[in-house]
Amino acid sequence: MPSAPANVRADETDMRLPVLLPLRLAHPYDYAASADSDLRPGDYVRVPFGRREAIGVVWDADVDAPEPTRAFKLRPIGERLASPPMPAALRRFVAWVAAYTMSPMGLVLRMTMPIPEALSPAPETFGFRRRDGAAPDRPTAKRSQLLDFLERSGNLPQPQATLARRAGVGVGVVQGLYEAHVLEKCPLAPAPMAKPDGAYPGPTLSGAQHAAAEALKDVLTEGGFQPCLLDGVTGSGKTEVYFEAIAHALTLGRQALVLLPEIALSAQWLARFEERFQAKPAVWHSELGRAERRRNFRAVATGEARVVVGARSALFLPFPELGLLVVDEEHDPSYKQEEGVIYQARDMAIVRAKLGKLPVVLVSATPSLETLRNADTGRYRRLHLPHRHGGADLPDVQLIDLRKDPPPRGAWLSPVLRNALAAALARGEQAMLFLNRRGYAPLTLCRKCGHRFQCPACTAWLVAHRQTARLLCHHCGYGEPAPAACPACGTEASLVPCGPGVERLAEEARELFPDARIALMTSDTIPTAEAAGALVQRMQAGEIDLLIGTQIMAKGHHFPGLTLVGVVDADLGLAGGDLRATERCYQMLHQVSGRAGREAQAGHAYLQTHLPETPVMQALAAGARDPFLAAETDAREAGALPPFGKLAALVLSGVEAGRVERYAQRLRRAAPEGDGVQVFGPAPAPLAMLRGKHRFRLLVKAEARVPLQKVLRRWLDPLAPPGGVKLQIDIDPYSFL
Repeated sequence: MPSAPANVRADETDMRLPVLLPLRLAHPYDYAASADSDLRPGDYVRVPFGRREAIGVVWDADVDAPEPTRAFKLRPIGERLASPPMPAALRRFVAWVAAYTMSPMGLVLRMTMPIPEALSPAPETFGFRRRDGAAPDRPTAKRSQLLDFLERSGNLPQPQATLARRAGVGVGVVQGLYEAHVLEKCPLAPAPMAKPDGAYPGPTLSGAQHAAAEALKDVLTEGGFQPCLLDGVTGSGKTEVYFEAIAHALTLGRQALVLLPEIALSAQWLARFEERFQAKPAVWHSELGRAERRRNFRAVATGEARVVVGARSALFLPFPELGLLVVDEEHDPSYKQEEGVIYQARDMAIVRAKLGKLPVVLVSATPSLETLRNADTGRYRRLHLPHRHGGADLPDVQLIDLRKDPPPRGAWLSPVLRNALAAALARGEQAMLFLNRRGYAPLTLCRKCGHRFQCPACTAWLVAHRQTARLLCHHCGYGEPAPAACPACGTEASLVPCGPGVERLAEEARELFPDARIALMTSDTIPTAEAAGALVQRMQAGEIDLLIGTQIMAKGHHFPGLTLVGVVDADLGLAGGDLRATERCYQMLHQVSGRAGREAQAGHAYLQTHLPETPVMQALAAGARDPFLAAETDAREAGALPPFGKLAALVLSGVEAGRVERYAQRLRRAAPEGDGVQVFGPAPAPLAMLRGKHRFRLLVKAEARVPLQKVLRRWLDPLAPPGGVKLQIDIDPYSFL
């Protein structure tokens, strides 16, 4: 195997060890270790790399890598870090993900090392407490206040800033008493992480819930890789069922991982977990502060964290005793990672479980077609919850044909929906309006000259946000203040919003229902878990009458007083060339509708549509999920589309459009054809410019029997992109923009 250039000659008795570095490298590099070294695969080590040092992992010796073309001087491995080694199952997972996604193995490794300082023990921290019998020579009121506080609190050592804050004094008072030898400094042991109690009794389950929970317990007791689908209607209590599986995993001495699609917005789920297990789980997502990420990463690696709930990146944490993996809302498209290493977390969770020989549970009221196919063919065990918990009925779904009952001019709520909202609010019930479009309006134009506000870096209109008085691009983040006059013709008061966003919808609702307490629920208005938790509590406490928001409202929230859901534009998800468009539309609208009537009061959902005759709308109205998905399955099979075939997208991007297009045409001329492979394109991407770069796409379609990655490697390896052009490979694409 090749190694980094070296200026240190290894002793002839040294061992050659492969070390994988978290860089854009396809394979490990060889380093030297002394013959008596006890380094093993999985150990984290510090090694020289070029003119700097890097942290890597001693890798398994059977990884394929090219043989060096000449003899290299091996550089020696430096120190081994004081961290538990990377488990073998995780190393196999890194290699598998790299091969499947056609990504450099080092970049996949980087996802397992998101916070390098966590690979070393935390620096020792110190606290202050009173020395036995010590008293200040010069007592003051503040010093006495501090000493009185320590006496009341049991003289427990506390960090300087914490002690000063709790005692109501300045840090100088603490420091002065320490220098006067009245206080002493002593090391602080890190607070232990609370352990979820698997033996704590859970709620009483229904018959179907109990049967499903017992089946999952049996799977855990048997051990080994067993994928299960927990398929239950909205409100059927799926979470309580897999909580029972988590409890059983804990009693068996195993760790558990739960993936959620919107972990930063799942305050309600976290509260339910704490109530069930009398402790909080360890949390893993991008919004955590660095200190908490370091603490939680190390707690996972040492086995201290017994249950972890996280976003898709939690799949790459170094669990030493992982015994159960749960993917909640497994159908959710946000499990697809679209940048860097591109992967589908649901599918990778199946692989992670298989490599680790452990059960995995996929949970959904609207399972993906791929998952249902695997359940129907017997690859996954299927557990079904056909009824809502507590005897509640599923909501009645009514289609509003906007061709027959259009909203008034300049408004967005039809008379039918307005009347239903008014009646629900008059009865003291809660309602929800859903529109999957943030901001005030998706387009702003000048009524005099027709100027439209477009992002300078993307092929996208700027979205008006009234609350912040800005125009924003939702693709790259570009923003500018909303002008008072048209920048093209200079006319004042000529700019008009086109189309509705949730802010504009809220404006209409306030005019219609001035006495209603209205709140917005979008990623703009509740950007943190704390804000989401506060909003959910207000909704549960009945402090909100009408909730208006985007898709984050659809993900698992339980609002007991909510009886009416109105979908303002049910056709919105059907636009575009996505092969999963109708499936996703059904899933989203079914999930949103399912927020209504989850307890004693009946629920109603109204879907405003211009296309009530389409199969997806008819299926939603009739509650005919299975026939709809069967028709979708037949259509996919007829077209040899996933899961009956394979797709890969090649996305080319660069600052110079001509260079990108020439490379795209070069790829097309060399493309494989026949023997079960078709190549389409190149063509400009629907988002032809993104973040200042021009984009072209090719789509590869292959029969299920074709080893797609091998075909792509034979085609693309000899055709490296020229300077200034980036080639991105997306196996099984979800986005076609």
